Amino acid sequence: MSERISVQIGDVRVGSEETVLFTIGLGSCVAIVLYDAIRRIGGLAHAMLPDPSSSRRPAPPGRFASTAVPELIGIMEQVGAKRHSLRARLAGGASMFASVLPESGRQLGMRNVVAARAALAAVRIPVDGEDVGGSHGRSVYLHTCNGRVVVSSVHHDDIVL
Repeated sequence: MSERISVQIGDVRVGSEETVLFTIGLGSCVAIVLYDAIRRIGGLAHAMLPDPSSSRRPAPPGRFASTAVPELIGIMEQVGAKRHSLRARLAGGASMFASVLPESGRQLGMRNVVAARAALAAVRIPVDGEDVGGSHGRSVYLHTCNGRVVVSSVHHDDIVL
């Protein structure tokens, strides 16, 4: 039986062996998944905003795409992952409720995705798959035993990244 670890908004969580890391209800937020296939160590961050300049008060690094990436790498390295073995996948960044939001609100999802991509590029971690954008919510499940990432959505087929 695998351990299931829920990743809430602003959280950064790591698991290995038979763990399923999951986050439910991504809208404009972005899920950043990192995986070391050699050591079977995975990490998941649920970032709400692109960077700390978007916030009015101090918040945990997992809340921002730009700071969630280094935080996730650091925790994964503490449990044995090697940075040069890490690969990334991204999900989320939707434009939810576009008809009722101002332009800046409609763009938040893609700004989160762009910030996550930039943070990963800065540390030279390749992005192997994405399910981003659109106007629908998503839930993400990372199976650390094999690195499989399943993205599920209501009214959409599951996507395996």
